[in-house]
Amino acid sequence: MAPQYVTSSAPCKHVVPPATCPVEGAGSLTFSNNQLIGAIAAVPLVVTVALGVSLAWYPLVFLLTALPSFAAYNLYYATIAAPVRVQKGLPGKSRDAYLKVTDPALAAKFPAKIPMETFFEAYFDQKIELAAGKDLMDVLEHRYEWASFVFTWGNAKFFLTQWIPETLWHSKKQDEDQVREHYDRGDDFYNWFLGPRMIYTSGIITDTTKPETLEQLQDNKLNLVCDKINLKKGDRMLDIGCGWGTLSVHAAKRGAKVTGVTLGRNQTAWGMGKASDAGVADNVRILCMDYRDIPKEKYDKITCLEMAEHVGVRKFQEFLIQDLIWGLFMAKYVFPGADASAPLNWVLEQAERAGYEVAHCDTIGVHYSATIYRWYLNWMQNKEKVIGKYGVRWFRVWELFLAWSSIVARQGSATCYQIVLHKNLNTFDRNQFISRRTNASSY
Repeated sequence: MAPQYVTSSAPCKHVVPPATCPVEGAGSLTFSNNQLIGAIAAVPLVVTVALGVSLAWYPLVFLLTALPSFAAYNLYYATIAAPVRVQKGLPGKSRDAYLKVTDPALAAKFPAKIPMETFFEAYFDQKIELAAGKDLMDVLEHRYEWASFVFTWGNAKFFLTQWIPETLWHSKKQDEDQVREHYDRGDDFYNWFLGPRMIYTSGIITDTTKPETLEQLQDNKLNLVCDKINLKKGDRMLDIGCGWGTLSVHAAKRGAKVTGVTLGRNQTAWGMGKASDAGVADNVRILCMDYRDIPKEKYDKITCLEMAEHVGVRKFQEFLIQDLIWGLFMAKYVFPGADASAPLNWVLEQAERAGYEVAHCDTIGVHYSATIYRWYLNWMQNKEKVIGKYGVRWFRVWELFLAWSSIVARQGSATCYQIVLHKNLNTFDRNQFISRRTNASSY
């Protein structure tokens, strides 16, 4: 059967999904990195002394205990940490007002609140259903009524046996397998939430008085990116992690000669097809390859929209030169191998160490929340199509991903940045950025 692609997105009532029950959870105001580092350093010392061996063994014991100590400290912290402020506005309802636990053993084990990781695994396996008339996004808005945020054995097992090894390794083969398993699932799967633009990155809000469509948000973003990099006709542009090629095609329509790079075979074919449809195939080439194999040619402009996290923390500077439970869920089910979702200060430091100057940085977390909210509405509108072809489990994985991520981005637990860099060279023309410094609308 031929894929059923949608050509328009679901209607949207809100600019940004409203916060019905905001809460300030435990975070940097209560978490101590010094205590974490102290625990990681102290455990091997205690073990060495307890065993009665020479301190010369300390480095080896440190290597063996560092990761378990890190996991144990986070487990302990997640268990005892209190919210920064007491949550207000919850209606005080029981778990049954939101969820129906259909598995008797699970219901008996967790008569009241249920660990978040246990919930979503059981929800995927249809051992938990939503209460009658409930929407998952609304249920997640009230999650502190029915969920406990503790580090479970499932979290710890995934963290130690998969997340850590993938973070340390990040080989070409690993990245290729993960990307192709993820993005070559089927273009229709992604079209059913991304809509006709097929852009898997944040859009940009330009009108706060009425909800713009998903397509308007994405068109705003495409133009903003091209404006921020001062794209000119004839520029040679490299689009790393180009996805389905929408930005590459858009830039070519503005006169650039664009090379897009992706590991997705389906994305490569889709992007070149769109370039042909737009009449710019002569100015677009989309290469199906690893970013480490990009042809060593000269480019005037380079874009990389939300692909850098797939490079990995360990290789991030090399690449430039060339809420924890939510994060673990994302790494396990949605973006395997994406471990460089790092704090801004770390990213900027890596950029400067790699020889770049930061021209502009803008946080767009609220824009991302609005974008994902519209993806969620699309996904729910296409529920029957998804279940019919991919099954209930895949539908529910993405249902949770989209609903939870929209909330997380809106509340500031995760965000996204647009960063404009240029080579830190004396010959670089910085005058082109002067007018933007006095024009607030350019930001």
